[in-house]
Amino acid sequence: MIRDIKFQKASLQLLDKIKNILQEYERQEITVTTRQLYYQLVSAGVIANTQSQYKKISTLLTNARYCGIINWENMEDRTRKPIIPNTFTNVPELWEAAKNSYHLYRWERQEYYVELWTEKDALTSVIVPITQKYQVPMVVNRGYGSASSMHESAERFLKHENKILILLYLGDHDASGMDMDRDIQERLNEFGVDVQTIRIGLTSEQVQEYKPPENLTKEKDTRARGYIEKYGESCWEVDALKPEVLQELIESSILQYLDLEEYEKIKEQEQKDLMKYKLEEEHE
Repeated sequence: MIRDIKFQKASLQLLDKIKNILQEYERQEITVTTRQLYYQLVSAGVIANTQSQYKKISTLLTNARYCGIINWENMEDRTRKPIIPNTFTNVPELWEAAKNSYHLYRWERQEYYVELWTEKDALTSVIVPITQKYQVPMVVNRGYGSASSMHESAERFLKHENKILILLYLGDHDASGMDMDRDIQERLNEFGVDVQTIRIGLTSEQVQEYKPPENLTKEKDTRARGYIEKYGESCWEVDALKPEVLQELIESSILQYLDLEEYEKIKEQEQKDLMKYKLEEEHE
């Protein structure tokens, strides 16, 4: 405990519900952001979906962590991550790390080349366990991409132009979010990339099925009028979906383009290579 803060009875009751949610995600090895947790509370009918409630939850979570009521490790801030150089205490430790990092390119014999893009950096800890599991590149575009980032992405896709190129996209269901996959598609095409950009979330069908908390469309967005005419005044954030729902959605989408039999053969080859290296190492 760093701070000694006295919480009101209502706040303690709310913290009990928050701890139950966090414990469930801890069992799933998922770390959540404040906003993701806020949306889970809204979806459960615990709090209202208002800016004042979000600020209240944010303050409560901060105080609860400083008081030791909630573990720091259960939550994260994806926007302020340090970049720390790798270091090793000795050469054998380096070799061990290298062996654990040994992976062949598992999509070598695949018909498709797949990437997953999202506009939300906050979803990284939810997405990465799935994309790493299937060796799929993940890109956070944080809104409309820069010219440099789009050119770099085009160069990456073009290295695999002998395959069918697939870009799976996760974005908000709002005025700009519903336009970003169109923008990505056109700009990659401009660089000569024949890619299929497929929105896997958030879709209107998913809004109907999962009923995430809704927000009002920001009229200052230049695309608001067209969005409202098509979808109405409500909009939804993709990170309002439960993390486990997002992971299931991502995994099922990737598996549509993956020949698992060929994929597993390459994984088996990795193990054979490591075993061969281990035997050679033992005989030295």
